[in-house]
Amino acid sequence: MTDDTTRLDHVVLWVRDPIAAAHFYEKAIGLRPVRLTEYAAGQVPFPSVRVNEETILDLMPRTVAEHMTMVPGAADSAGHPVNHVCLSYKADDFEALRARLEERDVPVSDFSYDAFGARGMARRSFYFRDPDGNVFEARHYE
Repeated sequence: MTDDTTRLDHVVLWVRDPIAAAHFYEKAIGLRPVRLTEYAAGQVPFPSVRVNEETILDLMPRTVAEHMTMVPGAADSAGHPVNHVCLSYKADDFEALRARLEERDVPVSDFSYDAFGARGMARRSFYFRDPDGNVFEARHYE
């Protein structure tokens, strides 16, 4: 990948409780929290979780929706999750994720096969929701 390639930097998810959401993403999904201590201390407006070295998910508290004035109508998006966010894993990590979700009684969909994505056709994928209703797809290509 070259420096001039467009990359996904972050996705902002509306959540009821950013600390609880961060713990879900850490324990169930395996994503490392970022700025969680600072958020809990009131030093930053939201925490995040790291997807990889270049991409994070921001966990924005719904209580700040009314203050979102940078884009007209942004506050109206609170509580309306995106269709879904897709996370790609190696096959072993994909299996481990599904096991962690099932251990925590997080409902998961049946497997889908040969779905198109950023890297071509994924071998398998499944869907689940976080505690705030945001829908995620997990997939693996190899």
